[in-house]
Amino acid sequence: MYQPGRDLLVLLKQETMTPQAMEYQIDWLHEILQQVESIESLVSAHEIININQYKISNNIRKLQAVLSTNTPKPFVFLNCKN
Repeated sequence: MYQPGRDLLVLLKQETMTPQAMEYQIDWLHEILQQVESIESLVSAHEIININQYKISNNIRKLQAVLSTNTPKPFVFLNCKN
């Protein structure tokens, strides 16, 4: 079983489950979460609001650049479009 760097609390309807079945469920959950947490999903759901230049941008490369910086620029915000 792949051990990602996260803690998961799994609640089951069944009282007993074999270790193989539990491992399958956790691997399945990890695959789903890995797709949702990808950079492409994050970029498609956000936009940059730059108050300094009065611009709103959906450019993928600009979003990746803003997300990868350790020190954010003043008055540059990420807005969730959801």
